[in-house]
Amino acid sequence: MEQTSYRILELYSGIGGMHYAFKDTSLKGEVVAAVDINTVANNVYRHNFPKANLLNRNIQSLTTKYLNSLKPDILLMSPPCQPFTRNGLQKDLEDVRTDSFEHLLGVLKDISTLKFILLENVKGFEVSNMRRLFVDILENCEFYCKEFLLSPHQFGVPNSRLRYYCLARRKPFNTFNNENGLMYSLPQDTNSKCFQISDIIDNDVDTELYKLPLKYYKRAFVLDICYNESERSCCFTKAYTHFLEGTGSVYTESNNDIVKSSFNICEKLNSESKEYKDELEKLNLRFFTPKEVSRLMSFPESFGFPETITNKQKYRLLGNSINVRVVSILISFLINSV
Repeated sequence: MEQTSYRILELYSGIGGMHYAFKDTSLKGEVVAAVDINTVANNVYRHNFPKANLLNRNIQSLTTKYLNSLKPDILLMSPPCQPFTRNGLQKDLEDVRTDSFEHLLGVLKDISTLKFILLENVKGFEVSNMRRLFVDILENCEFYCKEFLLSPHQFGVPNSRLRYYCLARRKPFNTFNNENGLMYSLPQDTNSKCFQISDIIDNDVDTELYKLPLKYYKRAFVLDICYNESERSCCFTKAYTHFLEGTGSVYTESNNDIVKSSFNICEKLNSESKEYKDELEKLNLRFFTPKEVSRLMSFPESFGFPETITNKQKYRLLGNSINVRVVSILISFLINSV
């Protein structure tokens, strides 16, 4: 029997993480439209998918008539997370950045061809009023929903990026035997052994360009440090390289024993002293490169940035994107679950 070919609508498309996630499945289909208002993100999307029907438009400009003309089977989206993130004001529905999503929910019931929906957002969305509104509308449109909090390390990727996912489809998820509530694993999620950080390191990079600046040495004790043998790293955010704490890990070629010894010495020294700085200098601590971060977020080797995109922009765009492997597994599960 010939495999079904799906028509995908990708909203808040960013740098194309959802597009890559679908390509990573064994499913057949095409992205009939990708929509985002961020021109820098769109430049990256166009660089990687030059033939895509990419629309530089506000979601609020999308009419029911236009959306129906696309005849989408699958809707993939990652709406703005700032109204729900722990680092934001958590204004929820009162945040103007939710306006486009509310508009979308208003027209969702009239997209007659839609069979599957996948939404990704930050941890915190699951307790928001927006989430309640979203799920209520889906259920009123006769979609069956399953909600998850999942992180890439559960699927063999050495990175923590706990995210909320909602899967919605017209047919029931029989796999779960009517289990309700937020779930923290998939049936096939076996907490796969992660590969090592050494597998994503770019050995040809000029490490001086990514070396930890001296001004950050005073706060070295808040660093999350990865080694070649590490099987974990922290979530990378759009503020990576500009703030140290909670924005992502740093890397050293030194081993854990050497680092521990140096930090034990530094504990006894004044952070302004030459001895303190010299001790940390020996570790050659550096930031992960954008390419290395993209690998940790499971983007393929073919993924790249236009030459006009700065490193600051690259980190911001990656920090706002998704983990491709996790979403790919979820898409396959959404479509193929029986």
